[in-house]
Amino acid sequence: MSGTSEGLTPPEDAAKPVRHPDAPQPGEPLGSHYEHCFGCGGAQPHGLHLEARAGEGVSVTAEFTVKPAHQGAPGLAHGGVLATALDETLGALSWLLRGIAVTGRLETDYVRPVPVDTVLFLDAEVTAVHKRKIYCRATGRIGGPNGPVAVRAKGLFIKVEVDHFTRNGRAEDIDAAMSDPDTVRRTRAFEVNP
Repeated sequence: MSGTSEGLTPPEDAAKPVRHPDAPQPGEPLGSHYEHCFGCGGAQPHGLHLEARAGEGVSVTAEFTVKPAHQGAPGLAHGGVLATALDETLGALSWLLRGIAVTGRLETDYVRPVPVDTVLFLDAEVTAVHKRKIYCRATGRIGGPNGPVAVRAKGLFIKVEVDHFTRNGRAEDIDAAMSDPDTVRRTRAFEVNP
């Protein structure tokens, strides 16, 4: 990744990220923010079913297993699926900031092929915050959390309000999420980039 990627380098006056005092504790599972999310939702039969945990500072770790439905070339993960795993992991960082953010830009580097049935170990961190912009990076490794790098990304997320989703989402899905009697699930449906 180029350190000068337009839009992905924080300005000089960007702030260091600060973990919200009510953020999940390090090691705590973050769970699915929405059961129909392709990245983390359990209701998606061919989704990633990515499992993220809060890390130290403003970081998260995650894992997902590449299934046959995720392949591009025979026996290998599709590059778009790997980008989705990175995006989902970066999106989970919003839970540590206790805000809502969506992907503004994602730059992905593919370092080595990821075979089907491989567990991809991901880690992500916020590197800077400037006004509504959240700068972050993620790495995906195979063979374990310290294994060889397979993919990495830099991301720019933009803080939004919940009306971003209610104005732009499909009405029946928004209505279903908003009418959920479980207030925690109702709130979490809009916490992370869907």
